[in-house]
Amino acid sequence: MKLTSLKEHVSQKLKRAGLLTSILVTAGFIQQSKAQVNSLSGIYFNNRYQVNPAMAGIDQGLTLNLGLRQQWNSIAGSPRTQTLTGEYGFNEKTGVGINAYNDKTGMFTKTKVMATYGYHLPVNADGTKLSFGLSLGFMDQHLDASGLNGTTGDAAVAQYNDQKPYFDTEFGMAYLSKNLTLQAALTNMKTLFNKDENTTGGDESSFYASASYKFQLSNFLDGSGLEPLVAMRGIRGGDNIIDAGANLTVAGNAANVMAIYHSTKSATFGLGVNYKSLLTISGMYTTETSALRSFASGNFELNLKVNLFGK
Repeated sequence: MKLTSLKEHVSQKLKRAGLLTSILVTAGFIQQSKAQVNSLSGIYFNNRYQVNPAMAGIDQGLTLNLGLRQQWNSIAGSPRTQTLTGEYGFNEKTGVGINAYNDKTGMFTKTKVMATYGYHLPVNADGTKLSFGLSLGFMDQHLDASGLNGTTGDAAVAQYNDQKPYFDTEFGMAYLSKNLTLQAALTNMKTLFNKDENTTGGDESSFYASASYKFQLSNFLDGSGLEPLVAMRGIRGGDNIIDAGANLTVAGNAANVMAIYHSTKSATFGLGVNYKSLLTISGMYTTETSALRSFASGNFELNLKVNLFGK
């Protein structure tokens, strides 16, 4: 039974158990189906490896990123996402990474872990690179039957939880010069080429592409940089999403301010501080999409980035 059919089945059970519970869990289902639409905000500037395997180990040394996203309300079962990425650049040409996240919405939990190899080909002596990356890993999905007020031994629930973790791959490319960054990545490639009953169905990320250019503003705010960006996210089962915005760094990259507008009629705003290129803390708020704004608030995201052993 596919995820959509299971949701309808569980919703019917909950309606017989109580109207309030049904409303809350149905709202959770809608939020979960839109989880891929509201991508993590760090992918644009702070943690590009999170969406593109080609960025793994782009800088020499060890880079760790820890992220937490929470819907901005106190409703039980509201979406909560935890992420962890670690990447290590051995030298100018090779790097590896681990990209993991756990997403929980109501009774549904999704866990994904990917291992990445990145190859960075120098193009010239100015540091321009053409990068490639391949990620291999698994996805696991689970429904917590203890949250049901109906028949917890229902066969549909058992069938959903009997699904085994499935293998998945992602591939990315990137062109990086001193100012220009071009990216393209294929995500969730198993569902791209082979749709089956183990996949999540509904709205799911299929590709990511972006272009950005960094302007150096050496005479403004103690040496600043402004990086406009345009991106497109492919959504399987829905319309592709266009993102457009910019990131402003000030005082030699000691702090940054970012803003992104999404074609879903939502927007992301963020602030960050950087301590000696070793530690970066950033917070971002994304307003809810227009389709969900009437009954759900936006999402707040907190990111911690640590750089070790770099040159």
